[in-house]
Amino acid sequence: MKSYTTISLGCKVNSYEISALTMRLQELGYVEDKNNPTVAIINTCSVTATADQKSRQHIRKLLNNYPNAIIVVMGCYSQGHHDFIKNEIRPHIITGTSNRDKLVELIENYSKQTPIDITEKNPRLYQYEELGITNHSENVRAYLKIEDGCDNFCSYCLIPYRRGRARSRSYEEVIKEATSLVKNGYQEIVLTGIHVGGYGKDLVNYSFSKLVKELLDIKGLYRLRISSIEESEIDNDLIQLINTKNNLANHFHIPLQSGCDTVLKRMNRKYTCEQFLNKLKIIKEACPNVALTTDVIVGFPGETDEEFEQTYKFIQKCGFNMLHVFPFSSREGTIASRMPNQIDPRIKKERTLRLIELSNRLWDEYTNKFIGKEVEVLIEQYDEKNHLNIGHTSNYLEVKIPDLENKVDKIIKTEYKR
Repeated sequence: MKSYTTISLGCKVNSYEISALTMRLQELGYVEDKNNPTVAIINTCSVTATADQKSRQHIRKLLNNYPNAIIVVMGCYSQGHHDFIKNEIRPHIITGTSNRDKLVELIENYSKQTPIDITEKNPRLYQYEELGITNHSENVRAYLKIEDGCDNFCSYCLIPYRRGRARSRSYEEVIKEATSLVKNGYQEIVLTGIHVGGYGKDLVNYSFSKLVKELLDIKGLYRLRISSIEESEIDNDLIQLINTKNNLANHFHIPLQSGCDTVLKRMNRKYTCEQFLNKLKIIKEACPNVALTTDVIVGFPGETDEEFEQTYKFIQKCGFNMLHVFPFSSREGTIASRMPNQIDPRIKKERTLRLIELSNRLWDEYTNKFIGKEVEVLIEQYDEKNHLNIGHTSNYLEVKIPDLENKVDKIIKTEYKR
């Protein structure tokens, strides 16, 4: 029997791509088998040095655990290190961040002799690769990939070199897939991509906001969520949708990275703290109960104590509700890796812990405002052992409701408790 197992490391884009491949395998009669698969596929990540290490470890683990399977490696790590993977680790089929549409055919015809490497060398020339899907492993939430690549070239980031230039998926395909997902029973769709808010910049007379509006108008879609978006890409049209559309989730993840203008300039971020703060004020006016979360990098090269303190105070000023904190990871080939005054790991750790403590406090303050109030929850899973229905509100509060009955896929109004 033809069977498969998969590993997806890193972002939700990788998860989407794995789901697309498994759907195609299933159409050819493959079934999932984690014990003795005939094919094992891994989608690798390279966002940090730790991600690189995990990717190597997992590839080797697949080879050891499944000696009779065809081992397939793809993703950002293999895009940058496919020669090493081919010559030193020796899986069977290798590609990077393109040619995923060829993998199923290669798997079907593979004879297990010499490794096949179909990694293209210049990701900046890639076109958008259509890998549409209609089903996900999750019961009620589906991730919808709308674009690939990035043109921002932040000084610390390898992704533009690994994923290629920003390129939008055809809006007809996005709407078609979203409509199909809703018909198949998915209540919530999460827009994902490498640079989600950049969608439409390479299209004629089409924008991210216009896409969001069309998606929100799909009959039966309970909720649309944006995975992450840059401050500069939240335009007046999107603000209007935030203010008027009940099925647009009132939770926005807006990467800050630093709350200090001098650090932002070294990072090659395209905004100032003042611009960022002004945009947050506009969003909060349109949606007072909005949950705002962000990414912050600590220990960027040259970050002084004073610059870190500016970031700490600016985060409080912004009124964020939760932080995703990352100690700076030097990536060979980026401008930041060559910058002077690299920060001692001990200092990075101290600053990371301070911001995590701040994040916990901010989240407590935010969620406490809703205690005792009625909230509407989309139930996503059922804990049979503890008899709990678990789901999230529009502003991403996790809610656990005691109940002997499994109510996954139901929308329930309840009193919020922590």
